[in-house]
Amino acid sequence: MKHLIDIVAQHKQGKPGGIYAICSAHPLVLEAAMLFAREQQAPLLIEATSNQVDQFGGYTGMTPADFFGFVSQMADRLGFPREQLILGGDHLGPNRWQGEPSAAAMEKAQELIRSYVAAGFKKIHLDCSMSCADDPLPLTDEIVAARAARLAKIAEETCVEQFGEADLVYIIGTEVPVPGGAHESLSELAVTTPKAATATLKAHQHAFEAEGLSALWPRIVGLVVQPGVEFDHNSVIDYRPEKAVALSRMVESYETLVFEAHSTDYQTPQSLRQLVVDHFAILKVGPALTFALREALFSLAGIEEELIPAKPCSSLRQVLEDVMLDRPEYWQSHYHGDSNTRRLARSYSYSDRIRYYWPDAHIDEAFAHLVRNLGDTPVPLPLISQYLPLQYTAVREGRLAAAPQALIIDHIQDVIRQYHAACAGE
Repeated sequence: MKHLIDIVAQHKQGKPGGIYAICSAHPLVLEAAMLFAREQQAPLLIEATSNQVDQFGGYTGMTPADFFGFVSQMADRLGFPREQLILGGDHLGPNRWQGEPSAAAMEKAQELIRSYVAAGFKKIHLDCSMSCADDPLPLTDEIVAARAARLAKIAEETCVEQFGEADLVYIIGTEVPVPGGAHESLSELAVTTPKAATATLKAHQHAFEAEGLSALWPRIVGLVVQPGVEFDHNSVIDYRPEKAVALSRMVESYETLVFEAHSTDYQTPQSLRQLVVDHFAILKVGPALTFALREALFSLAGIEEELIPAKPCSSLRQVLEDVMLDRPEYWQSHYHGDSNTRRLARSYSYSDRIRYYWPDAHIDEAFAHLVRNLGDTPVPLPLISQYLPLQYTAVREGRLAAAPQALIIDHIQDVIRQYHAACAGE
């Protein structure tokens, strides 16, 4: 965890670097991120969220141990050094069990923390901000902090039991909408006030002291606040640094702390860099990566239909639509309006609810069919220019193969390059 602690130290020395966190479990997204980080000889932070991966499998079907093994094996296969790999757990708390009484939900949250730490995750976001079935709305800072401290104590004990030392780093706070983007349409967001951020820190500090955890406070390296960035289905709220000046200055008085910015997806490169300069040194990105994956696959499906009209196509887009209609639980409560509006949202929304469906066997089969079809037929350059113009330039310059997987990986890396540049100050 030295790299994360070093980033904080650099900010305190007036050297604003940062790190981006890949918040996705999709194999192609993770491969794209590893290949890019390998090329840059840089550490890579990958995070699993509490709804993706938990002790029961989450929506990916993976436990923390499964996810850790999956990522580690991929790193070995791609020649990415394991010592450069940092795994984090995001929104760890009772999020998945909000419909249950708080005592039952926290019991499950405690097991969630144990399973993440025992598996080898080293960056832990403690998030107990959500109200459970018998809780007041909203929860007080004191209740949130007390629950987070309980989870931190279990995390520390588990880490010592499994690895002989407590070397975790922690993120606290959660002044952001639910993971994956806002549910409602947005026009403007209120930036967290320094007073509110300070209250969160004080409440957690007191709660950690009460649990006998004062010694780990320097390892709390990040505070989640709302810098005024978010996206909904069709729009993006861009970072306005003038609104976050007071917040940015506030964190400068804490020697071991920076901000972690969630929902930074779709921000401009200039905004991403300014966030890092303003001490939002940990940038989370998730839906923008699977959005780019979807763009690449839809483009390849378009190329496939142009190339082989007489041969059975994968019908990837139709298969995807059929599966989403058959199993609407991941999008139905998020997308509203008439049938056409919801159809467009299923395919093109920034919220990218499609990401929940990629593991489906029918969709995976259609994807494999698409790749086989295009692997059997040379892709003409004009079609790459039409459907994937940024990749076309790289192919023409000899930097990229005109092969399906290479085109997909490079398109995802277009997003990662923006985050790398922002964090490296390029």
